[in-house]
Amino acid sequence: MSVFEGLLRALVPRSCPGCDAQLGREAGLCAGCRARLVPRVEAYSPLWARPEGHLVTLGPYRGVTRRAVRALKFGGARDLAGALGGALAAGVPAEWDVRAVVPVPLHPSRERERGFNQAALLAGVVASALAVPSVPALRRTRATEQQALKRAGERGANLAGAFAADARRLPSGPVLLIDDVMTTGSTLLACRDALHAAGVREVRFAVVAR
Repeated sequence: MSVFEGLLRALVPRSCPGCDAQLGREAGLCAGCRARLVPRVEAYSPLWARPEGHLVTLGPYRGVTRRAVRALKFGGARDLAGALGGALAAGVPAEWDVRAVVPVPLHPSRERERGFNQAALLAGVVASALAVPSVPALRRTRATEQQALKRAGERGANLAGAFAADARRLPSGPVLLIDDVMTTGSTLLACRDALHAAGVREVRFAVVAR
């Protein structure tokens, strides 16, 4: 947080993005909304072929999670990454033996427009909590149309070949792939395939909401 942001927070009352309660100088979410961020390990999703824990989420894309993600992603509330990433990290099972955290990348043009990559902010918090590196090993090889504008059946084709991974930056052990929201799973699957192509054998996943 910059000096300017600190002064602004001290002078201007802020509301919790999750419930509109007054925060004052408190950062991120109020205590009540933080308590609602309960991580869960899911065994069923389009990302995994067998019933086995592979995906950490904080729940469905509604309520506190939806409002927090939108405030982070579109409202520039970067301090929310601390609460959301911290909750995700608390749900990562030790037996996954994660060696690195990898964020889903934005295309450079979109990241310049937004000013940051929300997945990278979340990955930094999760990696710090797990005491492993956050590794920006994935990149977008081409711009894609927004997934939200695509039908479910079109999303995979929209992302085909859109990601590449730098094998030199990746560990030999399991990695945790991070994004803010999962809808059909097409983005995470395309990133997983790029990581596999770079030699990563095991990829687990974490998203704020699905």
